Amino acid sequence: MILKGQNLYKHYENKPVLNGVSIVVNKAEIIAITGASGAGKTTLLNILSGLEPPDDRSDSSLTLLNSELLNCSEKTKSMYRNKHMGFVFQFHGLLDEFSALENVMLPGRIAGQDHKILEERAHRLLQKMNVLEQKDQKPATLSGGERQRVAVARSLINEPSIVFADEPSGNLDSINASQLFDMFSELRELTGTAFLMVTHDKNLAAKADRMITLENGQII
Repeated sequence: MILKGQNLYKHYENKPVLNGVSIVVNKAEIIAITGASGAGKTTLLNILSGLEPPDDRSDSSLTLLNSELLNCSEKTKSMYRNKHMGFVFQFHGLLDEFSALENVMLPGRIAGQDHKILEERAHRLLQKMNVLEQKDQKPATLSGGERQRVAVARSLINEPSIVFADEPSGNLDSINASQLFDMFSELRELTGTAFLMVTHDKNLAAKADRMITLENGQII
């Protein structure tokens, strides 16, 4: 087990968004979270990654690699995110002023890793993503598919246990979306990394090991 959330609740201005959600993510597992807009998918992803706190309840828990996160300080949560988690977003989130290579290396630099080792790992990841030739280009000069491949490489630079992907194919055509999932599948076989993705893409969700549907704040 990599991640376990138990009895997670979330309200916004007395409106329930999550209503007692529990989920377990295992090593090398790809899980798709689906549901209508407003069902709580992104909120669940944010809570599981420690970016957002759930409602304060004594029966709620969030465990990452046997460490309880809900009672951690924000500094400790940030450390866990940087060391054990990767993130892929719909609009890639690359920094325009940096090259593809520099963007991929950034989380490792924040973690204080050795520059030479980090650069070698970034080169390997960009090669695996088939965008090594674009390593010196800025994001604005890359295609949508290339930008998302660079974003996936960045999410893996710290060799995380789990990658959270929020609508990773939402800005891609069907061919690039299929290729993106194939990369997830290949990477989990090579590294044991788990992928937890929110998606509206039914074809993408159907390829996952498990598909979880949220409705009215609950898993159905």
